[in-house]
This record gives sequence, structure tokens and C-alpha cells, in this order.
Amino acid sequence: MRRKSAAANVAYPAILSAVALVLVYLGSIAPRGNIGIVAAAGVLMAGAVVSVDLRAGFLSWAAVSVLSLLLVPDKSYPVMFAVLFGLYPMVKSLIEGRRLKKPLEYLLKLAFFNAALTILWLLLWLLVGPEAMGNAWWLAYPIGNVIFLLYDFGFSKLIAFYIARVDKNIR
Repeated sequence: MRRKSAAANVAYPAILSAVALVLVYLGSIAPRGNIGIVAAAGVLMAGAVVSVDLRAGFLSWAAVSVLSLLLVPDKSYPVMFAVLFGLYPMVKSLIEGRRLKKPLEYLLKLAFFNAALTILWLLLWLLVGPEAMGNAWWLAYPIGNVIFLLYDFGFSKLIAFYIARVDKNIR
């Protein structure tokens, strides 16, 4: 643990979780940028990982996932958070913590993304039906992979900014 105070190790991830829960709710009611708002909620889980530890990130993710599934009326955004955006900061930390070669890191990250996207597609198919997927559902994979790599690059820059500017000021 990086913090000296046990209370801070509990309070900081709890505050981040509360803000993430609000963002997931806002994502479900916002007229535009819904997925971006839910992605921003996932970024907060990285704050728990960086400032406390990996376990705090997983606990925050679990709390926000369960609470958002219970409280948010449109279940698609809590599911996106639980399956992809909220879980990815911990997956990223686990993959990058192993100090693998970059191509293998990207391969593992893309494997996670494609598994998450498949789960999301299957849930959509079960909940709404095959007609909701349309005829060009397969385009989501190549386009999604490119967007995901851009997201990962930006996410890494955001974590570096957080470590350099935010984390050192809250210690």
C-alpha cells in the first residue's frame, strides 16, 4: 500500500467509486456522448489502482458495477462499465506489470477487448434480439480494435498525467 493511513486507503477508492457511479448514471441519461461518459467512469478505477493498489481497483470496479446495475434504469451502460471500461484499468495494470514485449502486451490487450466486445454483443443479442445487431455487426471488430488502440494510448497518457500531477498532490 502506498498510503500511510488505512483510512485514506479506504476513503480514496470509495470517493472515486461514488464519482464513477454518478458518471455511469449520467451516461445513461445524457443525450450525447454516453459511451465517453462511461469510459470516463472507467478511468477513475485507474486512480484507485495507482493511488492505493490493484485490489482497491477491483473492489471499486465491483462496487460500481453492482450498484450501477441496481440503480441505473438503462442497463446497457452499467454492463459496458462492468464488462469493458471499468475492468480495463486493472487488466491494463496486470498486463503492463509483467514487463512483456510491446507486441505481446498489445496482443493481450486486444484479446481482452475482443472478448469483452463479444460478451457485449452476446448480451445485446440475448436482450434485444438479432435484429438489433444489423447486417454489419462484424465491422465492430476491426473498427473497434483501432479505436481501442487509440483509447489505450490516450489512457496511458492520462495515467502518466495523473501520476505526475494528481497523485503526488493528494499524498
